[in-house]
Amino acid sequence: MPITPQNLVRHELIGLKVSVSKSSDPTQEGLSGTVVDESYGVLTVDVAGKDKKVVKSSCVFVFTLPDRRKVEVDGKVIVSRPEDRIKKKQPKW
Repeated sequence: MPITPQNLVRHELIGLKVSVSKSSDPTQEGLSGTVVDESYGVLTVDVAGKDKKVVKSSCVFVFTLPDRRKVEVDGKVIVSRPEDRIKKKQPKW
């Protein structure tokens, strides 16, 4: 199943381009790079060759899909283990 804006939160995020559009931590706003790892509450983003950890629940992310569409996602929607998030039914967001 291809990644679309409607089903992004049910897909693997590793490998997608991401930027932080809003954050409760002002030092993380504007961070952009590629998702290299994901845990329950943290995305690890490769920013210019350095791995930065970003807390999901305190940020709003903009993911760039493989077809170059951009999708804004509130981090609170993706807080869970990746394998659990992929399996469970997501609410409309």
